[in-house]
Amino acid sequence: MDFVIITGLSGAGKSRAIDALEDIGFYCVDNMPTTLISKFAEICMQSDGKIERVAIVTDIRGGELFQGLFDELDTLKQQNFNYKLLFLDASDAVLMSRFKETRRRHPLLDMFDGSIENAIKTERMLLKPARERADYIIDTSLLSSAQLKERICNIFLDNISNSMLINCMSFGFKYGAAVEADLVFDVRCLPNPFYVDELKMKTGLDAEVRDYVMEWPQSQKLLKMIEEMLDFLIPLYLDEGKSQLVVAVGCTGGKHRSVTFAENLYKYLSEKGNKVAVNHRDILKH
Repeated sequence: MDFVIITGLSGAGKSRAIDALEDIGFYCVDNMPTTLISKFAEICMQSDGKIERVAIVTDIRGGELFQGLFDELDTLKQQNFNYKLLFLDASDAVLMSRFKETRRRHPLLDMFDGSIENAIKTERMLLKPARERADYIIDTSLLSSAQLKERICNIFLDNISNSMLINCMSFGFKYGAAVEADLVFDVRCLPNPFYVDELKMKTGLDAEVRDYVMEWPQSQKLLKMIEEMLDFLIPLYLDEGKSQLVVAVGCTGGKHRSVTFAENLYKYLSEKGNKVAVNHRDILKH
């Protein structure tokens, strides 16, 4: 049975995440008290196969009960129960903006006399151990709802007991770093198609842009070196039992060079039999 536990910061997108999981066939429960997780997992296991994919959300809304999360995770581990922990994150500035836009109350707001900033900082501190134990971390600061759904589907659409998912991601440094990345490669050192008039409005998904980026010897050599590094690192991550490896490639705007490299890495790793996904965080930004 696939069993996913979702937690993370208030306003980071847990509701959207569980909606996405429900769309791909998960039985979903929101705001579950942590003390019921292991009992609920046991009930699901006794369903004689009627419940095969389960996702639950547990977070700071549970108050003091949330502190029992780690005891429950340890119980599941002792029972050799296979679960995955997904952590949703976002920057403080984005979280503050979301709360102001939606006019929703932060669960810890009353503790800080209405200060959203202090509530977010405290919640981040309380959730740090959960983030450190997470199998998957998604930073939603710069993701649209559609992009978040795509990321969720890339991770969980197949059987989550499959081998490590390698996510090849392109991004633009001008829009912020790829916070959730395990490996970051900066390709701003390469010739930029942005300054070629006929390529400026195209992206690395267009053959003309890819051909331009990869025609340079330095581009070809850099790609080869990244491929060789991944060939060395991937078996090590697999041996450590890592569930997801995020390989991020950044250029200035996230449209040309980084997209080209992410697509090439996706193709290379796929052909070698890895479980791979590709997404382009900033390709639609102006």
